[in-house]
Amino acid sequence: MTTLVSWNVNGVRAAGRNGFLQWLDAMHPDIVCLQETKAHVGDLDVTLREPKGYSSVFHSAAKKGYSGVATYFKSKQAPLSVKNMGVAEFDNEGRVHQIEYKDFTLINAYYPNAQAERARIEYKLRFCDEMLKLCNKLRKAGKNVVVCGDYNIAHKDIDLARPKDNRDSPGFYPEECASMDKFIGAGYVDAFRHFTPGPGHYTWWSYRSNAREKNVGWRIDYHCVNAEFIGRVKKAQIHCDVHGSDHCPVSITVK
Repeated sequence: MTTLVSWNVNGVRAAGRNGFLQWLDAMHPDIVCLQETKAHVGDLDVTLREPKGYSSVFHSAAKKGYSGVATYFKSKQAPLSVKNMGVAEFDNEGRVHQIEYKDFTLINAYYPNAQAERARIEYKLRFCDEMLKLCNKLRKAGKNVVVCGDYNIAHKDIDLARPKDNRDSPGFYPEECASMDKFIGAGYVDAFRHFTPGPGHYTWWSYRSNAREKNVGWRIDYHCVNAEFIGRVKKAQIHCDVHGSDHCPVSITVK
């Protein structure tokens, strides 16, 4: 069994101060995909670059203190190759890692935030389109695909505590939900919903108004896999008891 974790840490240095390394040592997952690292690897302490038992790769935004992804893996889980998305406007913001393994390609993705008044909605939708193209290209080449990360989209009403109040909020714009419909409709499966169809499960909470304590949240962090691979996924979990960010980790276990 292989455990794959995804976590938007809202700054990897902040996560380091908030117990990330202790969590990593306790849970000891095989592969960990982080989003919104907000750091260049050369600026990090060695304990965050190479935690005990792990190697890492970072893809940072050109702009310091912004965006970025990182992938940590145990030595026995060293990938065959690591690439970025290959699209300049997204690679400049450190949005994607493509991590190739024998049995699947793992995509660690930090989807753009569409922002208030749809300021970046076109950028977001272009990213979603490019992600679908990439996944379809990999499938056509005979690869299984796991897309994990912060999608910055609550797909359905069930995926946020107050859908009626957020019809015109970034992350729940109709265009974003439609892009998720298109992705799922192309033959991909939301692993968590495959196992857990019910309400009340979220991965992000505002820091305001004690939202986390009240569980007034959004489910915007996912593992999606191609339909042919879902049988290999044995478990999908949201680790809402793990703090250290406004997001919590999510995981799948693959056979």
